[in-house]
Amino acid sequence: MKNILLYIGLTLGVMTNVNAQSDAKIEKQIDEIINQLTLKEKVAMCHAQSKFSSPGIPRLGIPELWMSDGPHGVRGEINWDDWGYANWTNDSITAFPALTCLAATFNPELSHEYGVAIGEEARFRKKDVLLGPGVNIYRTPLNGRNFEYMGEDPYLASLMVVPYIKGVQENGVAACVKHFALNNQEEWRGHINVNLSDRALYEIYLPAFKAAVEKGNVWSIMGAYNQLRGEHCCHSDLLLNKILKGEWNFDGTVITDWGGTHDTKQAALNGLDIEMGTWTNGLTASTKFAYDNYFLADPFLKMIQDGEIEESVVDDKVRRILRLMYRTNMNLNRSLGRMNNAEHTQVARNVATEGIVLLKNKNDFFPINPDTNSKIAVIGENATRSMTVGGGSSELKAKYEISPLQGIKNRFKNATILHSIGYASGPSAYGREIPSELNADSLVKAAIDVASKADVVLFIGGLNKNHFQDCEGGDRKHFELPFGQNELIDKLLKVNSNLGLVLVSGNAVEMPWLEQVNGLMQSWYNGSEAGNALADVISGDVNPSGKLPYSYPVKLKDNAAHYFGDLSYPGDSINQYYKEDILVGYRWHDTKKIKPLFAFGYGLSYTNFKISDLTTDKQIYTKGDKIKVSCMLGNTGNVKGAEVVQVYIGKPKSKVNRALKELKGFKKVSLGSGNEEQVEIEISVDALAFYDESISDWNLEKGSYVIYVGNASDKIIQKHKINIE
Repeated sequence: MKNILLYIGLTLGVMTNVNAQSDAKIEKQIDEIINQLTLKEKVAMCHAQSKFSSPGIPRLGIPELWMSDGPHGVRGEINWDDWGYANWTNDSITAFPALTCLAATFNPELSHEYGVAIGEEARFRKKDVLLGPGVNIYRTPLNGRNFEYMGEDPYLASLMVVPYIKGVQENGVAACVKHFALNNQEEWRGHINVNLSDRALYEIYLPAFKAAVEKGNVWSIMGAYNQLRGEHCCHSDLLLNKILKGEWNFDGTVITDWGGTHDTKQAALNGLDIEMGTWTNGLTASTKFAYDNYFLADPFLKMIQDGEIEESVVDDKVRRILRLMYRTNMNLNRSLGRMNNAEHTQVARNVATEGIVLLKNKNDFFPINPDTNSKIAVIGENATRSMTVGGGSSELKAKYEISPLQGIKNRFKNATILHSIGYASGPSAYGREIPSELNADSLVKAAIDVASKADVVLFIGGLNKNHFQDCEGGDRKHFELPFGQNELIDKLLKVNSNLGLVLVSGNAVEMPWLEQVNGLMQSWYNGSEAGNALADVISGDVNPSGKLPYSYPVKLKDNAAHYFGDLSYPGDSINQYYKEDILVGYRWHDTKKIKPLFAFGYGLSYTNFKISDLTTDKQIYTKGDKIKVSCMLGNTGNVKGAEVVQVYIGKPKSKVNRALKELKGFKKVSLGSGNEEQVEIEISVDALAFYDESISDWNLEKGSYVIYVGNASDKIIQKHKINIE
């Protein structure tokens, strides 16, 4: 029998690409490896050996599998057996913008560049699996992890996640799309039992995962902590066996979220492949926490030996793990990757500048002339606070991080920059709040004094990555700005009305001061180049083109999840019910005629655009057809800019409850001043189907549909009717 180490080296050494071999040949090689593994070795491959690795089989040359947190940057090295950092000196990386920012770009090509760059850094750090991206749907603005995800719309998330995955995996590193599924809050995340309709599940919460599998060919998926209909998602028969591996034919590896496994038999039979992090103290607390005591470790081995579980069950898991390895660490010809470099930081800066959203611009407050010699007061803790640390598992060890204050100083060299912190939130700490030791009254007084001396005030506030803010492990407690910011803004306006505001956050907030401020930008956790990117947009070096990936409600009760009370969010600590059903985000605002503060897809520019001449290639379509939507887009302003043409489609007089309209296509187009371009967007007729619970399948309804074209969900410029026969 062949020595597997030599065998792998010889067979893979002649490969130009792992995909060059036929699937059948690879599967045959995997069969030969499985035949040489002992039962104990097979079981060992199904669970962790450290915080972020699972074991290989040294005698056969099968390598360990190494994973890293990293939805927007490869996390610093963690100790083998505890959550402390290993204090390496060579694990600093590029911090990329959080995924809310990436979604706000509405630019799939940029998403691919992001994936390639982060994949190169993961490969350079010898990671086999990058634990990201996240595509859970933005259901409530209180969710502590919304900043890690791609907004409220399943179509937008689906279109943005696929190129990200492909970019990462081009480097021989597996993307691991998470958290499958319905991990839409941090409150009681480890056990809350989500109850919702099949329509909501299939139409809202699954499409981005499905796109990741069927269009992105993602190599791994991470289960979610919560329960769905009484089953923990990390071993849910419905999610993993029936939908993921059944309906979608997923051939990759299912990995738990850390500590997401709860039962050996369910984990074995309900689709889980690798168990990670069950006892988060590793080996440091006592021997009972050893990795061999995981659910898919010795207990799993014993159940197979006792005949309670067929050995074919573990064989399937090992097959999937080996398949993952053939795509990653057993592909000897994959690239070596690249450490953080100028090209990566440029990608980070491009994503940040394209994602920043201009929400208000009274009297052209923005842009501010970069050559001004005015006095500019920069006020707010977020002007200087690091946003790459904190936030839970997404925290990063960035090689550098340009703060907003530093970015403004870099660009506005002739101006006099005055700075005052204004408020303070305390240091970051996972799982707890630590109040600031600074005197709040003194900070306010100093900020008022600085603002009174300035020509222009830039307030840079919002949320941060502390516990109960934008942070894993706990949801926000309030919708308003924390740490006394609203009161501070009111006081600043009294001494200087020429005030513009930059919100740094991954979530919507209440805005009682909106009418009084002259300008408003939504920025994000924008990583290494955050300050430079913000200065690019404030100065007008870059014309803002970001669009909101989620709706801003006026008040919390205007959000669908909160409208129905505590059983809808956050639940009663045991169960919760998605009573809004499919009406999430703009679908709720549109259909219930509840005006948002800022709508999904909204974002201003320093120029003006005109959409006209909406047509389709024909009026009557049938199943399988493509609808070719065409319109003219013109830049009628004075500077170059980019606009996102958005196509929504609705079904009047439907036989089932539907949203007024749903996003079905978009295209970002850059135009010079005075230029125009014909924009064509193709939409599959099949994408207009609804999930019919009476047949447990998709159903395309015949009749009249309305096409809505505009540049925000509440700014529809032209409509057009078509028919489906």
